[in-house]
Amino acid sequence: MTLLKFRLVFLLSSLFILCQTQLNAQTYAKNGMVVSSDESSSEVGVDILKKGGNAIDAAVATAFSLAVTHPSAGNIGGGGFIVFMNSEGETTTIDFREKAPLAATNDMYLNEQGKLIDGINHHSAKAIGVPGTVAGLYLAHKNYGKLPWKTVVQPAVDQAKNGFVFNWYLYRAAQYFTREGNDNTFMNGYFRNEKGAIPEPGELWMQNELAETLTLIRDKGRDGFYKGKTAKKIANFMKKNGGIITKKDLAKYEAIEREPIKGSYKGYDIYSMPPPSSGGVALVEMMNLMELADFETIEFNSADHLHLVAEAMRRAFADRAEHLGDPDFNLNIPLEKLTSKAFAQKRFQEINMAKASISDSSRFGRLYDGESTTHLSTMDKEGNAVSLTYTLEYSYGSQMGSKELGFIFNNEMGDFNPQPGITKSNGQIGTAPNLVAPEKRMLSSMTPTIVGKKGKPFLVIGSPGGRTIINTVFQTVLNVLEFKMPIDKAIEALKIHHQWLPDQIVYEKLLLSPDTRKLLEAKGHTLKERFNMGALMGITYDAEKGIFVGASDSSQPDSGAIGY
Repeated sequence: MTLLKFRLVFLLSSLFILCQTQLNAQTYAKNGMVVSSDESSSEVGVDILKKGGNAIDAAVATAFSLAVTHPSAGNIGGGGFIVFMNSEGETTTIDFREKAPLAATNDMYLNEQGKLIDGINHHSAKAIGVPGTVAGLYLAHKNYGKLPWKTVVQPAVDQAKNGFVFNWYLYRAAQYFTREGNDNTFMNGYFRNEKGAIPEPGELWMQNELAETLTLIRDKGRDGFYKGKTAKKIANFMKKNGGIITKKDLAKYEAIEREPIKGSYKGYDIYSMPPPSSGGVALVEMMNLMELADFETIEFNSADHLHLVAEAMRRAFADRAEHLGDPDFNLNIPLEKLTSKAFAQKRFQEINMAKASISDSSRFGRLYDGESTTHLSTMDKEGNAVSLTYTLEYSYGSQMGSKELGFIFNNEMGDFNPQPGITKSNGQIGTAPNLVAPEKRMLSSMTPTIVGKKGKPFLVIGSPGGRTIINTVFQTVLNVLEFKMPIDKAIEALKIHHQWLPDQIVYEKLLLSPDTRKLLEAKGHTLKERFNMGALMGITYDAEKGIFVGASDSSQPDSGAIGY
């Protein structure tokens, strides 16, 4: 082969590879779509669709599968939320957020001097909330599923019992938890096989104890977790390790169906999660502000655009801190006001496009009156859609669990305001709506969202990321609805985050230009870089052409959008 021919072949091959990469950024399908943080779990969901299951069946099967394949956040030891829209545009939500145990008190994390004991609300058995995932998935399936319960749980049982391919993501985590000097006995042994060795990437990882727990859930439904053998083992673990969850806490736990938060944006309908999630309220509040902006004169990713977005975030998070918590304990949450167009009009007039506002820890929203979770999205051929976000709080939650049970407990009690009345500029909040109380659900930032168009699901989206969840979902929805981005581009575009306190813009380092950063600083913003925010999983649906388009965040290398 001549040098010229070699160069031509190399060039054509490179172009082919590039085109393949670009084409594969989005997945297209006609019959259904599942997008999750693990490709093999997405395949589980699609298999359920192929068996005649609907979007709820696929979501439940995928969520149980992620409890096996994605243990840093996929779980049966945590909790979360579902937003469900059927093919007729009727929408509801399932709240399976964890609850505080019956023995919880609002001063349980304070010492005798009334000071917060460092780390206790995140790094102890007292940080574990009553898990809600199994109850939530069971309720969703009972009310809206199509296939038998055993059919949708069985794939997760098979994956745990027979093993699935150990990936590099898990291998790196295993290396970290088994490092020399790590005194966490449970996590040190969590990834090891029967021979005491960590599987190599590409080998099968089997979890026999988790398989047994999932089998009880498969056979006995909700009661297979909240009663009987599993409940007894959970209660024994808590008693042994200083936790306060009892068999009574488990037996009393119930998931609940709630009306969604509803908003609109230029002809689109937005449905998201109500309290105890703060995501839906903040999302609608911010989208209402964006609807008033003139994007003909404010260019995408310009300093003015990012300034406006940050100011919207600042106000929404101030309102979040002042007003939002478990609605079963806070009966006067001003939801209609916070999500109204009139409230947005007033707020928008107070934004100075030339200068950043100041976040005052003593004044909350009145100033403006004058990291691990996972998400999955599913849709079926009938046009039903599910947006499901669930979490353990930190990556691998409390990093505590029983060898007998095979799963990891959450540390969600850390999402309560730990010290009554103390709000600090570093972001610690002490407002009453989210103080600890028995059986109370802690405030969340999870923002599973479905956008409707002409009465049909159009966009299904959500993300992990702690408090950044609200803002990554907000910007992605804005990118699709306002800037008409394809779902993959909307997911990958620059994200920023402002949460009122601390008073700073966090930005993705490699996606914000130095010139724009300087212009924002000139407006009075303090900026802080980080490498990445969120890990969005989304689907768009063209109802006229009957085409699903799915995309998963490239920051999650083992994630997958699978359709058929």
